[in-house]
Amino acid sequence: MTRIMTYAVHRCVGVDGKLDTRRIAAVIGHCRPDIVALQELDVGRARTGGVDQAHEIAAQLGMVSHFHPAFTVEEEAYGDAILTACPVRLCRAGPLPGLPRIKQVEPRGALWVKVDVGGVEVDIVNTHLGLVPNEQRAQASALIGEDWLGNPDCTDPAILLGDFNATPHHTAYRRLAARLQDVQLITGRRHLPTFPSRMPMLRIDHVFVSRSVKVTGVHTPRGALMRTASDHLPLVVDFRVDRRLWH
Repeated sequence: MTRIMTYAVHRCVGVDGKLDTRRIAAVIGHCRPDIVALQELDVGRARTGGVDQAHEIAAQLGMVSHFHPAFTVEEEAYGDAILTACPVRLCRAGPLPGLPRIKQVEPRGALWVKVDVGGVEVDIVNTHLGLVPNEQRAQASALIGEDWLGNPDCTDPAILLGDFNATPHHTAYRRLAARLQDVQLITGRRHLPTFPSRMPMLRIDHVFVSRSVKVTGVHTPRGALMRTASDHLPLVVDFRVDRRLWH
């Protein structure tokens, strides 16, 4: 069995206003994942003490990290990362379509790696979609297009996960769910909300898998630490690769 989790960490600032990468690392450590997809990380930003949060969290967990800056301001960066102690190689990191006419819209991106899980390479794509429905639809279409999931090098087994800012009622979600399976629907756990962490009501963090990825468990840990460390709860998935379906 392999465990993967997605976690929007709110630049490591909890709902109590406290900045603490160690607390985020503690949440991850409690969940014991093999692969971690993180969103909303600061790297070298003055507002969070100038640290490389991706590297710092990975070091505390004995993992390596790949980071993609969704946007940069001089030497400061903000974006997403994938952490793992498994053999891993970077395939692609890049932007997703935005709304350039609206200056207030935050740029978004995606990060694609191949992780060796028990001798099988699993394609992992981590992303963080925008807040505007038109933007989300364009970004979802890009993710299933030739640069990402539709790329010939991105094959089954594959996992797409992250903070999609979209519930199952949104078009962006439905486009992605038509291509890959939502792990919560596979397991019958149709409503494991992750936001806001103190009183979760919205299911906007998702994990989608290809057909040879067999999900054996899904949960959202809700202890006091998880409810405080970020404004999202982590979503944790256990899986194995069914070699009979792998091609």
